[in-house]
Amino acid sequence: MHLEQITAKVVEISKQAGEFIRQERKTFNADQIEYKGLNDLVSYVDKTAEEIIVAGLEKILPEAGFVTEEQTSNKIAERYNWIIDPLDGTTNFIHGLPVFSVSIALKEYDELVLGVVYEINQDECFYAWKGAPAYLDGKEIKVSKAPAISDSLIATGFPYYDFGKQTQYIELFTYLMKNCHGLRRLGSAAVDLAYTAAGRFDAYYEYNLNAWDAAAGIVIVKQAGGHVVNFKGGDEVLDTRELLATNGKFTGEMLAAIQQYFK
Repeated sequence: MHLEQITAKVVEISKQAGEFIRQERKTFNADQIEYKGLNDLVSYVDKTAEEIIVAGLEKILPEAGFVTEEQTSNKIAERYNWIIDPLDGTTNFIHGLPVFSVSIALKEYDELVLGVVYEINQDECFYAWKGAPAYLDGKEIKVSKAPAISDSLIATGFPYYDFGKQTQYIELFTYLMKNCHGLRRLGSAAVDLAYTAAGRFDAYYEYNLNAWDAAAGIVIVKQAGGHVVNFKGGDEVLDTRELLATNGKFTGEMLAAIQQYFK
């Protein structure tokens, strides 16, 4: 099956899971929250959505394995592995804030080849596959043309459990606050990346990300013409858990700013 055909099926599955999440939000209450760790929230909604996704993906590529946030499947395969966040932005979901998403990526050996991010509240689906443009609901998207930090709107994420680099983070945040159009923190890394691919953000940076937070969005940004690197400027971001995504126009300037504080 061609990657384009697989992507179309993954879009359908992401929307099925998204519809379940949307309906559950109407009756959800705080008594249904569980804690995986410090400020790391989860509920039956995350787990059930992941089960819906895994069941659907198994029909597309029965031989594929899974890397999943809620660990509803621990099967790891040699060639193909899905990387899934069934509900990216769980804290937003729990508090009734309207930015959360489904994120699904496909990895072939060591290469990310497909990504789908479905933002549930806006009913917007961003997707891309290797060798093709990036799309939003069938329309091709591209990164912005902002040439410098001074012309940009930048997204980030706040640390919520590992505060070892908090001082460096706040110093960088302060620098960017004074030098760009504005900083935004939506609470869903997958959406931040999708919005960067669509030119709504000009750059996005964060550290301590997990693979399922970022994998799908990385594919979409790259296929939309953007750059995705770690804080040292290298290509490996999933293992380093450091991510900078830009429109490709001022990657060097962003890296210089980051490296000034994250030595």
